[in-house]
Amino acid sequence: MKYLMAIDAGTGSIRSVIFDTKGNQISVAQKEWTHLEEEGVANSMSFDFEKNWTLTCEVIKDSIAKAGIDVNEILALSATSMREGIVLYDENGDELWGVANVDARACDEVKYLKENFSGIEEEFYQLSGQTFALGALPRILWLKNNRPEVYERVASISMIGDWVLAKLSGVCATDPSNGGTTGIFSLESRDWMPSMAEKVGIKSGIFTPCYEVGTIIGSVTDEASNQTNLSQKTKVVTGGGDVQLGCAGLGVVEENQVAILGGSFWQQVVNIPSSTKPPKDMGIRVNPHVVSGLSQAEGITFFSGLVMRWFRDAFCDLEKLEAADMGIDVYEVMEKKASKIPVGSNGIIPIFSDAMKYGKWYHASPSFLNLSIDASVCNKASMFRSLQENAAIVSAINLENIQKFSGVKFDEVVFAGGASKGALWSQIVADVLGKKVKIPKVTEATALGAAMSAGVGAGVYSSLVDASKQLVVWDKVYEPDMQNHELYQDIKNRWRDAYSAQLKLVDSGITTSMWKAPGL
Repeated sequence: MKYLMAIDAGTGSIRSVIFDTKGNQISVAQKEWTHLEEEGVANSMSFDFEKNWTLTCEVIKDSIAKAGIDVNEILALSATSMREGIVLYDENGDELWGVANVDARACDEVKYLKENFSGIEEEFYQLSGQTFALGALPRILWLKNNRPEVYERVASISMIGDWVLAKLSGVCATDPSNGGTTGIFSLESRDWMPSMAEKVGIKSGIFTPCYEVGTIIGSVTDEASNQTNLSQKTKVVTGGGDVQLGCAGLGVVEENQVAILGGSFWQQVVNIPSSTKPPKDMGIRVNPHVVSGLSQAEGITFFSGLVMRWFRDAFCDLEKLEAADMGIDVYEVMEKKASKIPVGSNGIIPIFSDAMKYGKWYHASPSFLNLSIDASVCNKASMFRSLQENAAIVSAINLENIQKFSGVKFDEVVFAGGASKGALWSQIVADVLGKKVKIPKVTEATALGAAMSAGVGAGVYSSLVDASKQLVVWDKVYEPDMQNHELYQDIKNRWRDAYSAQLKLVDSGITTSMWKAPGL
């Protein structure tokens, strides 16, 4: 038997997943990681190379041990990662500096670019589909302004998934789907645009080669083999962005298909031709897909999975004990309790992520509104359900906005990621959208997409489209309850009004935004 390995460097964890060439998951190992605010640097989210490489090696070794396989049978590996997170290297390929995806330290630099280069954000957005909110240019400019001694040594840039592959192979490269999220990129040519960096006074010779997903860049080095127990025979193959590879793992590889990925962040994506120009209002993000010739219009819901983790750890100690006694996941315990709560969660209105407003994006202060002091009405179960409903409602709004821009019509949505494991959450998504929801048999779609990329490099599959059609198997289908859908339409409208009022409290300085894009 032959195998493929996927390494998933997410916002909240690092995972190593081993599949056979038929797409069956053989083993998985995961460790949570955190990205810390740099001392004295507000809104920063630094990437800890040393600690995170140790965690990466541990999960690779653990996944191999759990699988109980001969490492020489792992044909190839690839990686996927949180997008926007960048790593900068010196001329020897050693890491100098890195940030995770929602690092927002470059506030002054975003303002500087907008004030000194009139219309530049709009100009670059039309080419790249990205605003400066999470882009690499303001962050590199911050480094130039605040850490000039580090900036002067910068010789190359990559994304965090590329960093994993570089540590394993000794070769640094990127791909369109991940590199495109830097904003220093062309949607049409699917390659870097160094002229953007040059225009704003940033080094233009730092861009690593950009290869399409599924390209072999090397093999596991002797050093990496000793650190991870991988075989030096294993090929290292370009990976991609977590959302885009996740879509490949969901079978969402053709024009007009739609998916929701429910992880630490939630993404709602619609496949469109790569020649499609982004909307002029910059309301929706557009990224290169992992499939050549396609881009993806994308909505993002901030922190949906991380909010659930916070709720679990802050309030659900009793449920953790119950779950341990029953040998099940704590979220399953919470879902059983939440399933007894009526649609609308007894009127509770959660205020966490706003719907996507890419050109001017910030969130209200985290809160629950309309709580009751009646414990039979307002309790952990009703608050938990309200968070599930809220993630679905914000997803629905984002998809509505994508439809306005793209003109795409759809009757079904593919739903995957950790959230799709919940039967209640999946049904809520179907009811809120009023659409059929399909759940793949392998819910770890992002990792499966990375394994597909590895398989393309190893010659197991002719292309990602071919791999997707071969491997994606459907597990469950949830039909919408249209009566519940009508109720959710009213709940959605009330949530919009409540959220708008909460943003005004942020605007007036009374409350603090959960997250605010740099420059706002």
